[in-house]
Amino acid sequence: MPTMVVIGYRPDLDQALRRRGLSPYYLAQAPSIPPADRRCTLVADMENAQEIARAVLAARIDDVAGVLTVHEMGVFGAAYLRKELGLPGNADSTSTLCFRDKFLQKSRLPPHVRRARCRYASHDTSFAELAGDLGEVFVVKPATGAGSLRTNIVRSAEEYARALEVFSGRSDVEVVAESFVDAPEVYMDGIWQNGSLRWSSMTRYHLSPLSAAHGGVLAAHLLDRRRDPGLFARMETLTGEVLAGLGAPDCVFHLEAFVEEAGLTFGECAIRLPGALSPQINQLTFGVDLFDAEISLALGEELTQPLEHVPPERLHGYILLRRPAGGRLTREDFERRFSFDDLAYSSSPHTLPGPYGKVGHAIVSDPDELELQKTIEEIVRFNELGG
Repeated sequence: MPTMVVIGYRPDLDQALRRRGLSPYYLAQAPSIPPADRRCTLVADMENAQEIARAVLAARIDDVAGVLTVHEMGVFGAAYLRKELGLPGNADSTSTLCFRDKFLQKSRLPPHVRRARCRYASHDTSFAELAGDLGEVFVVKPATGAGSLRTNIVRSAEEYARALEVFSGRSDVEVVAESFVDAPEVYMDGIWQNGSLRWSSMTRYHLSPLSAAHGGVLAAHLLDRRRDPGLFARMETLTGEVLAGLGAPDCVFHLEAFVEEAGLTFGECAIRLPGALSPQINQLTFGVDLFDAEISLALGEELTQPLEHVPPERLHGYILLRRPAGGRLTREDFERRFSFDDLAYSSSPHTLPGPYGKVGHAIVSDPDELELQKTIEEIVRFNELGG
């Protein structure tokens, strides 16, 4: 059975690899460690290309068919390993950096693409200087971050000082500051191949990932192309301009943008599988398997699954369920109140929360986008209030 080297661990990708007859070898970083029966080498930092290269060489794997990653932090290392091992897929680690570093990404976009103003910041950069450059409200985050971790909206010198406390302060390219865009956020997931957009879908967040990282419930639902074809057309144009302008390789991508009255403002773009349950709701709604597409690209294969835009019978959305701040919920509480396509929830105090405080998830669907949005809002409110 050929081996796929995988940087990071994700259970649903593990299942997809085994369906394809591939044996994964994981380079995993705590706390996301695969089960004991999976082949694995633990690394302290999956972004350290030297460390992951040493781990692969030490493992002496003689049947490597490809390399892929499910994590933002692994895309550079995956490209580096492909180049060093002579494997198919994106091996341009330099261009990959434009999809990791937020300053490099925004500074290299085509000039006409609207974006937040972005610059590096350090402990020597004053609040007054950034406020003068970016506005009285701005965002501080890791230059190569993911999932809104260590990301904060800053409105004062005191908040700025607190935002910097989580960084080492030993690097001039560790932190970026960006002008704050106060607008609803949507994202496009899809497949980019041969320099063009092959397939895409668009999803709207219930709350921004930043709000969810600070205690909110992360939820999102797919949008109906028939309801707002103009927005889809503008988003597809923006996506094409960004990916072409940054020299994107063939990839599964995730691109975020803000919907403002003046038009779309680019947020950021990643060349990896989308996170949370986005792959699942895309497959349920459109029959497009993004896991399979990612695997095929890593193997250097042509994509064979149908990728036409067929109007779906039902649209799907997801909620990453948290423990409520007040009260106590069980799986049965959710089931008595709502109907689900899929539901998992642990009320055990021994269950350690995952990303965004997740102790469970829900997938719901509806033929009508607005009804789907309403249902998700009700589930989120039920989760937040504890019933």
